[in-house]
Amino acid sequence: MNISICKTALSMLLAGIVLATTVAAQQASPPTTRPARQSRPAPPTRDPNSPGFVKATELPDGAVPPADADGNFIIGTTHKRAPEMSADPGVPKGTVHNFTMKSSDSKLYPGVARERNGAADPSDPAKMIVSSHPAPYTRRVAVYVPSQYVPGTAAPFIVGADGPDGPLFVALDNLIAQKRVPVMIAISIGNGSGDAQGSERGLEYDTMSGRYAEFVETEVLPLVESKYNVKLTSDPDGRATMGCSSGGSCAMIMAWYHPEWYHRVLTYSGTQVNQQWPYNPQVPHGAWELHEHRIAESPAKPLRIWMEVGDRDLLNPNAMRDNMHDWVMANENMAKVLAEKGYHYQFTFARNAGHCDGNVKQQTLPEALEYLWKGYSVAVSKAAP
Repeated sequence: MNISICKTALSMLLAGIVLATTVAAQQASPPTTRPARQSRPAPPTRDPNSPGFVKATELPDGAVPPADADGNFIIGTTHKRAPEMSADPGVPKGTVHNFTMKSSDSKLYPGVARERNGAADPSDPAKMIVSSHPAPYTRRVAVYVPSQYVPGTAAPFIVGADGPDGPLFVALDNLIAQKRVPVMIAISIGNGSGDAQGSERGLEYDTMSGRYAEFVETEVLPLVESKYNVKLTSDPDGRATMGCSSGGSCAMIMAWYHPEWYHRVLTYSGTQVNQQWPYNPQVPHGAWELHEHRIAESPAKPLRIWMEVGDRDLLNPNAMRDNMHDWVMANENMAKVLAEKGYHYQFTFARNAGHCDGNVKQQTLPEALEYLWKGYSVAVSKAAP
């Protein structure tokens, strides 16, 4: 018999065996199907003039609040990029340095990761049951040093969450050149990964304690100073925090627990809700406690606060139904209690805006930064002691 014919016949036989085996396996084990993933319902659009909301000044569409005015403002539906958010070739550019930090080098945050989705405690809907396990992480840190900085002088600075934040650096180039904010350093710190209860990011940003501020103070700032030949001021009036979502609640908590370190806070869609983990019976409602009890029941602290929320911001995006997961209401409540206690604050309610809305940030960040730094000299950095 011809050898090529034999090879062809053998190949056809093997193919038939494979096909028969595959069909038999499919008949014996019916295909599995994944359940359809349920999409989160879109948040409702809230009216800033709703009963119970703070009284606010409605601005013409496209306008932003004055940088020297305290109080509550409503901005319109059109969110154009502010000129200061685009690079200007005629403006001196700061230098952005990048480095990484490993969990193995941290004494305060050795690293955790969430194991499962978690569920509300049947006996207490305000308490989330979730499991975590040790897990390593690497975080990025970006350090912006303006070209006007004089080495050896003590500079004011802003610490940002969920970094690196390129738009912030562009805004600072322009605002520093225009002398609308001081010559400041920006330190944009990446989170330790994950989100919400049980995650490293949730542990860092949503916990009601001074731990994250202490991490920044003892583990991040010394590295920044040693790596890039800068001196960071110890004056709390020259130190600011900023962030969006849980990064916003982190910014607020840093200053609340350590006002001796930070006096200025900037938040977008701040997660001032009940998202703390692990559960702490001393502050059972997490960051919701700030506007619910803590600010009202404490002497006013020397803080200056800029905050924003969108009309389509988050509402109950998880299994908990404790009436403490409404981002709009949380920020409205925060504005109300800050006014009652006499704080310097500016609250912007943005129409046609979602959670941490990028277009709103592009429109408002320059004015927000200018408001944030009112009262601080824009002169050359103070000499280091």
